[in-house]
Amino acid sequence: MSKYKHILFDIDGTLIDTEEAILRSLQDTVREMLHKDIGKQELKFALGIPGSVTLRKLGITDTERANDRWNEHLLKYKSRIRLFDGIPELLDSLKANGCKLGIVTSKTRHEYTADFAAPFALSGYFSTVICVEDAARPKPYPDPLLTYLNVARIHAGDALYIGDTLYDCQCAQNAGIDFGLAAWRNAAVQGISADYIYVSSG
Repeated sequence: MSKYKHILFDIDGTLIDTEEAILRSLQDTVREMLHKDIGKQELKFALGIPGSVTLRKLGITDTERANDRWNEHLLKYKSRIRLFDGIPELLDSLKANGCKLGIVTSKTRHEYTADFAAPFALSGYFSTVICVEDAARPKPYPDPLLTYLNVARIHAGDALYIGDTLYDCQCAQNAGIDFGLAAWRNAAVQGISADYIYVSSG
């Protein structure tokens, strides 16, 4: 990674394992708002995009209220959310090698604080954090990464973006930034092209 000045990370599915908590709490929200049960497999499209986009795709019109309820349901599953193995050591190593670290996430600023910064105390590693409201359009559009480049005052070739979903890949490709696929959870890689694929050593 020495060719890159900045290493940028997605959060959910990349730094922290949130899949089970997100999908179970979304199931609860759908059951409450739409009075129907949807399997977790059918809801996996939600991983990696803003909550409001997910809820609209499900046919929920009051996305603000539904997103609030989703976050409330998520609290029930907090115990299922954990850092992936080796993440603090990885961040330490990158910093020691002179890399600037950043976050580009589909979380809102409030969700970033409540779900990541506060419970895991890793925010000090990251010099720039781009949340969903900081860019005109969310992933898979290039806007979040282009916003990062603008704020950090770097060129696309100076950055590597690491994420776990097709949306992350498409965002990177659309922004002209190299992409690393975080496959810690043995994520399916079909249809996700990447410059690098990272798997757990465990």
